[in-house]
Amino acid sequence: MGSVQHHCCPQLKMGDAWAHRPWPGPPRPALLLVPLLVAAGVIPSDGGASCPVLCTCHNQAVDCSGQRLFSVPPELPVDTRNLSLAHNRIAAVPPGYLTCYRELRVLSLRNNSLVELPAGLFLHAKRLAHLDLSYNNLSHVPAGMFQAAHSLMRIDLSHNPGLRRVHPLAFQGLAQLRDLDLSFGGLAFLSLEALEGLPGLVTLQIGGNPWVCGCPMEPLLKWLRNRIQRCTADSQLAECRGPPEVEGAPLFSLTEESFKACHLTLTLDDYLFIAFVGFVVSIASVATNFLLGITANCCHRWSKASEEEEI
Repeated sequence: MGSVQHHCCPQLKMGDAWAHRPWPGPPRPALLLVPLLVAAGVIPSDGGASCPVLCTCHNQAVDCSGQRLFSVPPELPVDTRNLSLAHNRIAAVPPGYLTCYRELRVLSLRNNSLVELPAGLFLHAKRLAHLDLSYNNLSHVPAGMFQAAHSLMRIDLSHNPGLRRVHPLAFQGLAQLRDLDLSFGGLAFLSLEALEGLPGLVTLQIGGNPWVCGCPMEPLLKWLRNRIQRCTADSQLAECRGPPEVEGAPLFSLTEESFKACHLTLTLDDYLFIAFVGFVVSIASVATNFLLGITANCCHRWSKASEEEEI
């Protein structure tokens, strides 16, 4: 899908048009129909563009869900607050698509075919509070993906089976984020840095991922255990897929003892013992080779002596 440029042109409000036009006589009958047409959605109101085809618009909410759309509507009323594009076949969102819609609070792109989102998509969505990107084909969450969307309180990235990487700076600056859903993806690892900058986080869903519970996961699990009283997590669904010794174990059942091997340190005595063992093994190897050499030489001489006696 090609890039679509969106320009926010000043919208002439209906009241402004009337205020600057002198009326030479009594109101014309046709003009009396204007408020009725606006209320019926036949002509645009102060929001600028009319309601998109195949969508329904009411009280600053635009619902385009379940219309088998392959692309986003080219234009929306500029005062849109709630936009639903769920349950379609949208594969891409044009760069700058949300630039004009600065009143947007809720955006649902649930159950589409999105593989990635353009950089800076949410740059002007400063009032966006709820974002649903679940049931798509996203493969990664890059750094600064939600840049400038500081009002976000809920992000749903669940059921993206190809989601294998979340950048440590993916959620940077989202101090108001309360609910984050990363469940049922393809995540084997999640950096602690991606979460520790979310002071308002209350609910975290991470179950249904193929977590590899090795040493790199210890900082994240320790952080989660410390926040378990303030942060609700789907502990029953979060399980380890590896290593083999902890496969199938609930993620939150792992303790510091589970990672004891990650902190093994050698003392001076350990190093001296290893050096001593190495020295003994070397001496034993030299002695063994010496004895084998003598034995081989004796066998050779004995064989030669036997041949001479036979002659």
